[in-house]
Amino acid sequence: MNTNLPEILENEWYLVRYSGETPEIAFHAAIYHLTEDNEGPRVQLSQSQYDMLQNAAVDRFLEIIVRDLLHKNSTTTMYRGICRSIVNYQRFRNFCERQQREWPEVHEKAATALCAFLETECEIVKNSGRASLVNCTCRELKDFADELGVTTRICFDTAEKLCVQNG
Repeated sequence: MNTNLPEILENEWYLVRYSGETPEIAFHAAIYHLTEDNEGPRVQLSQSQYDMLQNAAVDRFLEIIVRDLLHKNSTTTMYRGICRSIVNYQRFRNFCERQQREWPEVHEKAATALCAFLETECEIVKNSGRASLVNCTCRELKDFADELGVTTRICFDTAEKLCVQNG
């Protein structure tokens, strides 16, 4: 079964990288399949092979976190809103803790995307009068912004008006 290990690894990488909303589960499934599953190749992964799969999960986390912070996505069927981004970011943070690693680029890109989203949303709501797309409470938004370190870069007096009115 090990005769085509590069192809098997590439297939597992692909499954992790494009795993939908559950990159951590896909990552662990790939590791299990490759190392322990009787149906798998039962290999010992090198650190670089392990890192390749781990980075595929991180790339997917980044994609699903930022997806819901890109204002241009708000008119698409894939858009779930800031609330979903918060959930995915928390899943990512838990993944980091379990892996005992940090990926600061995810943090930085999420912070940049949140700022850009709120700036755009504030401007659109102010100028058009349409209802806000922000689907989380002000407390959730502020906590998320605090975690990302962007509270000083956002006008929360304006952003507060965008939040759902239940918290």
